[in-house]
Order: sequence, then C-alpha cells, then structure tokens
Amino acid sequence: MKKIIATVELWQEGGMFTSYCPELDIASCGHTVDEAKKNLKEVIEIQLEETAKLGTLNDFLAEAGYAIEGKVLKIEKKIVGFEELSISVGAL
Repeated sequence: MKKIIATVELWQEGGMFTSYCPELDIASCGHTVDEAKKNLKEVIEIQLEETAKLGTLNDFLAEAGYAIEGKVLKIEKKIVGFEELSISVGAL
C-alpha cells in the first residue's frame, strides 16, 4: 500500500475551522483544528477510494501533480510558505 503526502491549510471562520488540501482541491471543516484535519483526511480517503473504483485514480493523482517515489506518492510542486500581502484598492 502506498502513502500520499499532502498539504493541509487551516483557518478559522467564526466558531468553525476549515481544512483544505490545495494539491487535491478538497476541503472539510470541524469544530476544532484536530476535528477539521481528521475530517479532511477522511474526505481525501473517500475521494481516493471512489476514483480507484471508477478506474481514474492514476489520472486524478497525475492531474494533481503527484509522482510515485517508492511507497510514497509525492507532489512535484511544494508550497514553501504563506504570507499576507497588502494591496491598495483605489475603487473602494
């Protein structure tokens, strides 16, 4: 069985936490950070299982940029950081 390495973005919206995997374009949420991460992992697992059943798993992963390296599927592009960017909006 191979493992997939994915990025998790987390942010808070009101009383909920949103978790997002940018490589696979999949999101979930939870009442805590841990719950949001757990729910995202579950949704990703379901997506991978369902695309495997449809016979499109390899295409799905290739489209997301994954390459097989031994027993691990690694993304060829890496997120190196997040920063806030201040942009002037003259129309407002």
